[in-house]
Amino acid sequence: MTPGHSILIVRLGALGDIVHAIPAAAALRAALPSARIDWLVDAKHREILDLVTCIDRVVVLDRSTPAGWVSVTRELRGARYDAALDLQGLMKSAVLARASGAARVLGFSIWHLREKGARPFYSESLDPTRDSAHGHVIHKNLRLVEALGVRDPRIEFPLRRVPSRARDTILTESAGAPYALLNPGAAWPNKRWYTHRFGELAAFLSDVRGLVPFVLWGPGEEELAHHVIESSHGTARLAPPTRLADLVEASRDAALMVSGDTGPLHIATAVGTPVVSIFGPTDPVRNGPWAADDVSVSRFDACGCHYDRRCRQKHWCLKTIDVTEVTAAVQQRLR
Repeated sequence: MTPGHSILIVRLGALGDIVHAIPAAAALRAALPSARIDWLVDAKHREILDLVTCIDRVVVLDRSTPAGWVSVTRELRGARYDAALDLQGLMKSAVLARASGAARVLGFSIWHLREKGARPFYSESLDPTRDSAHGHVIHKNLRLVEALGVRDPRIEFPLRRVPSRARDTILTESAGAPYALLNPGAAWPNKRWYTHRFGELAAFLSDVRGLVPFVLWGPGEEELAHHVIESSHGTARLAPPTRLADLVEASRDAALMVSGDTGPLHIATAVGTPVVSIFGPTDPVRNGPWAADDVSVSRFDACGCHYDRRCRQKHWCLKTIDVTEVTAAVQQRLR
């Protein structure tokens, strides 16, 4: 592909998956510095893309209605893309990639699609595991951009720095001491570790590691955060309300984050925060932190509900992860 061409990335959501797709955009920019690179995303996830410095324009699907689809298709066709890359593998994303009118529509081979009916909408498909020893979704995405001539791509997350009142509040309340971020929430209930165990972990971080623990919370999660604080023997503090940009900036300065498989975890790893992650129904090899030093405490091998949003088993796999296992992981990560 020649440097002046235009490229559309289609990754509509969710937050963690969008973060995992950013290195693909960065690799395209590094290889094709004068190319136009746009990104199509659902409206509720555009905030993270406003921080990504390697793309030219964010195209927003405002509404998943016929009128919304017609409007965004009209906008995409006006851009006259040379290539569209579907990094999501759903019927919805594949149809929109094809509807863009791009000369080439690229996606994953049928065995690597979440919805196999997406395959007919691609003009080209690629097996993301061929010739690759890496199973992480980041490497899967990078394999797709290789079809556009990108060679030996690096994993990079070009996220601009922005002012953050929430980060400044955390720095003030920690009074110069290093702080940790604890994230007990997750969209899937079976990804949430017990709040009282997070509280015990907070006490360990304060008493043994000298860290000031702050508990993150999002919409509908404030009660979870208060349960952690009540179980922490007075050591944990409630983080201030955070926009996504605040979360990025607070993570940059944190000494540690402990979280399940959810968006804040992947943001923290993107900005280089030391991470200990807790995994159950999803695979940390595919979806977890990718830095060699980060540590995942996983029950994926024992879980009977792989990639199901709710536990269907008599015994919930995360129940078997006790506080001592996580504190050992923290010691290993901060060693």
